Amino acid sequence: MRPLLPSLLALLLSHTLAAAPFGIHIVDAATGRGIPMVTLNTVNDISLVTDSAGWAAFDEPGLMAQPIYFHISSPGYEKPKDGFGYTGQTLTTHPGQTARIALQRLLPAERLCRLSGQGIYRDSHLLGRATPHPRPLLDSKVFGLDSVQVTPFQNSFLWIWGDTNLPAYPLGNFHATGALSHLPVHGGLHPAHGIAFDYFTSKNQQAKPMAPLPDPGPVWLFGLLTVTDTHGEELVITHFTRQKSLTEVLEHGLMKFDPTSKTFLKILDLPLTNTWQYPRAHALRVTEANSDHFYFCDPFPTTRVPANLDAILDPSSYEALTLDPKTNSYIWQKSQPPITQKAETDLIKSGKLPSQSARLQLRDPDGNPVIAHGGTLQWNPHRQRWITLFVQHGGKNSFLGEVWYAESRHLTGPWGTAVQIATHPNYSFYNPAHHPFLDQQNGRLIHFEGTLTRTFSGNPSPIPRYDYNQLLYRLDLDDPRLKPAHLP
Repeated sequence: MRPLLPSLLALLLSHTLAAAPFGIHIVDAATGRGIPMVTLNTVNDISLVTDSAGWAAFDEPGLMAQPIYFHISSPGYEKPKDGFGYTGQTLTTHPGQTARIALQRLLPAERLCRLSGQGIYRDSHLLGRATPHPRPLLDSKVFGLDSVQVTPFQNSFLWIWGDTNLPAYPLGNFHATGALSHLPVHGGLHPAHGIAFDYFTSKNQQAKPMAPLPDPGPVWLFGLLTVTDTHGEELVITHFTRQKSLTEVLEHGLMKFDPTSKTFLKILDLPLTNTWQYPRAHALRVTEANSDHFYFCDPFPTTRVPANLDAILDPSSYEALTLDPKTNSYIWQKSQPPITQKAETDLIKSGKLPSQSARLQLRDPDGNPVIAHGGTLQWNPHRQRWITLFVQHGGKNSFLGEVWYAESRHLTGPWGTAVQIATHPNYSFYNPAHHPFLDQQNGRLIHFEGTLTRTFSGNPSPIPRYDYNQLLYRLDLDDPRLKPAHLP
């Protein structure tokens, strides 16, 4: 019987290899890191999309162990076209073997990973490769998340997102999803691999509603901030809206995070006539010699409130940045709503504001105007400048998918030349947020995320697993392509 053992082992091994997928690793030519969200299509339109490590697992009956051509495409990356204009490569798909393809990055920002949704490291798992994420396939049944908010809380970070896709029904959670995370020094993931969220879940281990209100309508949370009360206790406050539609608000007010129930509880109703005197967009605390305020940035910091609980709860404490028509200078005041980029542009066109007095004008290196839709603002110690990352409204390649970088010497501007750092043609990447707690090398390397979705793009074809989820990018502020934005 012994002579049969080697043959049996060989047979088992051959079956194992035959069952193993063929692995395709798409990497950034500059860094060697895997590129997430690269689409590979065969000649007969079988489609693969790389996971967060840049791996695609190919296991198609009838197409193994033979040359197969893969068309290759990815936003912000490219491979040279061949003589017929095709972008791709022919690979021999031997089971259990791998191939490596390098792509050139076209813009400064490097796509690192997907932060949410199903199958973040799916293909790596199928190929038997180690994955850095503790839950690489599905976490708390989250299929998709919309628009991030984050604030420090009790030595960790509290995260909130909006409407959430769940397996049992699209947008199964209309009342915000939440999670905690930790920095790498406290056991969290290195940002190159993602963020290991500890989602707040219900009894069925599904992400639970964080802002459950009894009346119908989605509940959205913005202006998330952490403040200390008179007893020294950390509190998390946020503004909420209960929506009838994308633009129509049914009610709004303030909520406070309750650590016991792990939900947000309503603490203040506001009249619908109050359109700006509350926490909004992304909160930024700025403490100076004689001032301690929360500024609310989207991306411009045009509203603020003293950084204490009493003021945050009092609408009359909020100030807006507006133009004083008598002096053509900007002032903080309490009676008028904040200036907008469009309003400032209109004032310049009408001759009521000299262009040299403008604060919110953004222009590309060729002098063309760039309209900001949403984003964040932070002080950067490496550049010793205020920096903003924002998505462009009405970009050339997408309506809400082009991401830009700009600098200012002052918190409220004026802003220097804006440089494009990421692109998502025919797709949306809205509400980008820079996370300074993930910065490295004293702020030389920064990280930002945004919501990738075909919503508002007109694109009928969603990217599998990536659509309606959060993507994380890294930006090296010493990248020479950012030089036009660098202020001396």
